[in-house]
Amino acid sequence: MPDFSGLLDGPFEWAIFFSCALLIGMSKTGIPNIGTLTVPLFALLFGAKHSTGIVLPLLCMADLLAVIYYRKKFHRDLVIKPMPWALLGLAVALAVGHLVPESGFKVIMAGCILLGIITMIGTHRSESAAAITESLWFAPAMGFILGFSTMIGNAAGPLLTVYLLSMRLPKFAFVATGAWFIMILNYAKIPLQAFVWDNLSWNSLLLDLTALPVILLGGLLGIRIVHVLPERQFKTAMITLTVISTLILLF
Repeated sequence: MPDFSGLLDGPFEWAIFFSCALLIGMSKTGIPNIGTLTVPLFALLFGAKHSTGIVLPLLCMADLLAVIYYRKKFHRDLVIKPMPWALLGLAVALAVGHLVPESGFKVIMAGCILLGIITMIGTHRSESAAAITESLWFAPAMGFILGFSTMIGNAAGPLLTVYLLSMRLPKFAFVATGAWFIMILNYAKIPLQAFVWDNLSWNSLLLDLTALPVILLGGLLGIRIVHVLPERQFKTAMITLTVISTLILLF
C-alpha cells in the first residue's frame, strides 16, 4: 500500500484534499473560478511550489472529463490565437521558477489574479471592452500571462475568465473554450514539471488517483450547476469567486 504519510497527516488534511478535488471537478465543468479557491488550500497543505506538482494530475483528470463532455461547444479560434504566447509564458515561468523562493510563489499567484481583476474592471463597459479586446496586444498579453500563471501556481483561472468574459461568450461556450485552452496548457506542463522542476512523483500521483471518484462527482455537480444557473448569475459568481480567491492568497 502506498505511503502517503509524508504528504497528508490526519483526517482534517484528507478532508481538505478531497474537498479541493471536488471543487476542481466542479470548476472544469461548471463554475471555472471556483477551482481558484483550491490554490491557497493546496499551498497550505503542501507548500506553494510543491503543490503545483501535486495539483497538476488532478487538473489533467478533470480537464479530460470537461473536454469530453463539451467537445462540440468550444470556440477554436479563441483557443488557437493566444496559445503560442501562452506556451511562451510557460517557458519563461519554467526558467525563473528556480529563482523564486517559496514565499514568492504565493505573492506571484496573488498578483496574477489581481491583474485579472483589474483587467476585468477595465472591460466592464462594452465600449472599453471592444477597444481592449480588438487591440493587437490583448491576445498575446493574455496568452503570455495565462501561460506564466498556470506554470507558476496553477492560477490561470481568473485571467482566463477575464479573457473569455471579454469575448461575451454564453455560458456553455465559455466553459467549453476554457476547458480546452487549459487542458492543452496542463498537458504541456507534465514533462516540464516532471523532468525540469522534478516536481512530480509516483507517490503524489497515487495520492491524486485516490481523488478520481471525487473529481468525477464534482464534474457531474458542475454540469448540473451550469445547466440551471442563469447567464447573469453565472458571470456574477465567477467574478465574486475571483475576488475571494485573491483576498485569501494576499492575506
